[in-house]
Amino acid sequence: MRLEQEEAWPVAGVRFQSPNTKPLVERGDGTMPNQILQVDENMLETKLDRLVSEKVEQLLNAMLDAEADEIAGAARYERTGDRKAYRAGHYERDLTVKAGTVTLRVPKLKGALFESAVIDRYRRREESVEEALIDMYLAGVSTRQVDDISRLLWGERMPSQTLSDKLKKVYEDIDRWRNRPLADHSYPYLFVDGVWHKRTWGGSVENVSVLVAIGVDDTGHREVIGVAEGMKEDKASWEGFLRSLIERGLKGVRLVVGDRCAGLVSTVDAMLPGARYQRCMVHFMRNVLSRVSHKHMAWAASALKAIFAMESRESALEKAECVAAQMESTGLKAAASCLREGVGEATTYLLDEYPVEHRRRIRTNNMIERLNREIRRRTRVVGSFPDGRSALMLVCARIRYVTASQWSARRYLDMSRFGDTMQSTH
Repeated sequence: MRLEQEEAWPVAGVRFQSPNTKPLVERGDGTMPNQILQVDENMLETKLDRLVSEKVEQLLNAMLDAEADEIAGAARYERTGDRKAYRAGHYERDLTVKAGTVTLRVPKLKGALFESAVIDRYRRREESVEEALIDMYLAGVSTRQVDDISRLLWGERMPSQTLSDKLKKVYEDIDRWRNRPLADHSYPYLFVDGVWHKRTWGGSVENVSVLVAIGVDDTGHREVIGVAEGMKEDKASWEGFLRSLIERGLKGVRLVVGDRCAGLVSTVDAMLPGARYQRCMVHFMRNVLSRVSHKHMAWAASALKAIFAMESRESALEKAECVAAQMESTGLKAAASCLREGVGEATTYLLDEYPVEHRRRIRTNNMIERLNREIRRRTRVVGSFPDGRSALMLVCARIRYVTASQWSARRYLDMSRFGDTMQSTH
């Protein structure tokens, strides 16, 4: 049958036209189009996005209901003796996906806490988005590129003003996190270090640092309790950093672990009178070995390891003196001097007031070094930061993302014997 006019087909945005009839619309040059298939791409994309969004919303809400049934021990309205909780309505929460924004109907339970894996994945995704926002801003991405990237992240375009507003909210949230009170716990162990990066200053590029502090609290869990711009990582920077921690409620510090930073040891002695200083064993060994010739490197490394294998601080110091004497006899006077100068600070962890079970983890700064590697992986991409605050915000965003999972949830040290150990030494 000959088609006398354009026919509409059920597929949204798609229309078929007979080649034997005159098209309804001519081209600008007076010629006629020969396409049999005409596609309204905008309409098709909109319809498909809406369809996908609806299906995603149905699927996620079904998953939430299934999770609620599992926690309650019964389906909705089901009568069973195994029921552990009862439905108490729901609340709505918007979730952004590639196809658009969907509305989650999060169940509320009476008699049990509803914890959803769906919501947890959403929280982790939002934290990664913080980093993406700041990365785009710092990298000088154009407005058009921001729009394209935001569509991949959220399923919708984002104008430059919206990006600016989101950045402002992110910065405010990070500042609240940085300045949160620390009064809920004491922190017997404090790990500190500085992360160096390049910053543009007065038309030139210079190295500045971001100071990071990780505390192990009285329950044995670790937590990033402080992040601040450290400028040159000198005594004034450390004093200001520790003062801010104390003002926020830092208490109960018994050991500070860090590298031999300028002014750090004296600052710890002055501002944390109840704490001792532990120089990172790994950094200390590197400092000594940097003064050893290649010819004696293997022997010196083995001798240093023997020092830190001792069971008590007294035996470690005696072993260190023997090693230093051997170094001097072989012409390694600079290495011997470095060993004698720093071995006392590097063996603080062997004192009786610290549990033997803790020694392996409190003698080095490895924990914070691993975190710093994650930070450097991010900051290295940026290169030179336009200002110190931009660097600080990106570092904080990275830290929050890395430590959001099992890093802080898993107990790092067993603190059950720590109190008894402290009492026995006083």
